[in-house]
Amino acid sequence: MVLYQEPLDSPMRVLTIYVAQGLACVFLIFIAYKILKRDRKRLNLLFSGTYISAAVGLIINMIYGPIANEDVVLILNYLTNFGIFYSPIFLVVFDLILLKSEKVITTTKQLAILIGYGILMFCMIFFVLTEDWGVTINEETKWSPVWELPFFLYLVIIESIAVGPSLYLSFQIYQKFEDDQLKKKWRYFIFGFCAFIIFMYAIFLSNFLDVSFIRTLMGGIGLILAILGGYLMYNGVGRQLEK
Repeated sequence: MVLYQEPLDSPMRVLTIYVAQGLACVFLIFIAYKILKRDRKRLNLLFSGTYISAAVGLIINMIYGPIANEDVVLILNYLTNFGIFYSPIFLVVFDLILLKSEKVITTTKQLAILIGYGILMFCMIFFVLTEDWGVTINEETKWSPVWELPFFLYLVIIESIAVGPSLYLSFQIYQKFEDDQLKKKWRYFIFGFCAFIIFMYAIFLSNFLDVSFIRTLMGGIGLILAILGGYLMYNGVGRQLEK
């Protein structure tokens, strides 16, 4: 039986889920739409995938906000984490194609990277199903996810597998540019990506520490970082992909 009352008894939780994260979600979808509007070539699809994946995660998070069934909320939270934290892998493939070309980074290699990382993300389920190692969401936690240390460390490691290579490849691409305007645009992209990633690691820390003040603070900062990061990445690269 699913109840719809207790999880939303906190005004701050409502503001965080449906205002802060809602605004971020709308913004991410709008940017993805802008990128795909002109062209749906491979690079556009990959770049927009970062925005779409994160937006899907936020949408699922809004869906389970009013639900008070522990099992349902736990699974939907898992899907939320999957959507948000899977998103950086699209930029890894995007950077590889820009650096090496699609002839070198073939469709098979692209799929291998995306599926391989997806399998690593799927393995979160084993932590989620183990209470002492994974995630706790119930009335006692006020329906906010509380992460155990093993789950926290696993996600930090998995996310770094995507973040590290993407940053490295982005700097490699930046060094190849000779035009100052292109370098300026790519700096926007790198700064935006860094803001986006700080937002994600802030979620990790917030859920692990489980401190009310930090959750509230991260809610406000997270909104700023998500929108700022998404805009800078789009301004640096997305506008060019439209043409």
